[in-house]
Amino acid sequence: MGIAKNPSRVSLPRIEKPYPSILEFLTQRFPSVGQSVWDMRILTGKVLDDSGRPITRETPYFPQKRLFYFREVIEEPLVPLQEKIVFQNDEIIVACKPPFLPVTPAGPYVNECLLNRLRKKTGINSLVPLHRIDRETSGLVLFSKNEKTRGLYGGLFLNGTIEKTYEALSEVSACPGKNEWTVENRLVDDDIWFRSKVVQGAVNAKSRIKLVACNDNKAHFLLHPVTGKKHQLRVHMSGLGFRIMHDRYYPELLAKQEDDLSKPLQLIARRVKFTDPVSGEAMEFESDRQLLL
Repeated sequence: MGIAKNPSRVSLPRIEKPYPSILEFLTQRFPSVGQSVWDMRILTGKVLDDSGRPITRETPYFPQKRLFYFREVIEEPLVPLQEKIVFQNDEIIVACKPPFLPVTPAGPYVNECLLNRLRKKTGINSLVPLHRIDRETSGLVLFSKNEKTRGLYGGLFLNGTIEKTYEALSEVSACPGKNEWTVENRLVDDDIWFRSKVVQGAVNAKSRIKLVACNDNKAHFLLHPVTGKKHQLRVHMSGLGFRIMHDRYYPELLAKQEDDLSKPLQLIARRVKFTDPVSGEAMEFESDRQLLL
């Protein structure tokens, strides 16, 4: 069995009364775990409140209350691909993630995630990711080492003062008639919880997309996400008619299958560029991972 060495946390959202029990909430929020498993975790003191005390079946639901638990899976898949530390100083680590490895514990992955691999490799248990990329996506991810400066680096993403460049490859029947697009729309969670969808309403997702080459039925794009919504680039590319190669979620959800290491999603978080909020220095980092051109 895989058991996380560090706790995961979940916040109880603001909802209308009557409030559910915490057991009901956890069962609904994590349906793959199941009510009986959550009930046993609560009974054995494995779900804690934000003071570190085990909750009980009678602990009331309070909106925005945080709960902590240690993820458990019976059998954890191994990802035989390696991460790489690109840069580190006293404040941050910049790592390059392989495809198929999640940034943080998710689904059947507990210790097989970038965060826990880096904690083990560096001995720094206080590492926290400043942002996330999809499990299927490869490339650069930034981590905070110093709790005192974490908010400054987090502000780079919150305020949009970090420049992110991705590269993607799509199969096309013919080269597009234009080479630049700006996509702006509203993304929300799909009915299938792990996907996103476009709906009417105020814009909350914006991407700039540029075609840089087109040959042999493949189109090579540079992508600049202005915002950072879940699956934003995958949805925006799909909406333009450019399905990213080996995308199993968009435009349609393909049948579940084992990961094929020879067919990674052709989306790479290639480059990040920002002014360091502590030193004031211009910082720029680039992944050396390659598309299947």
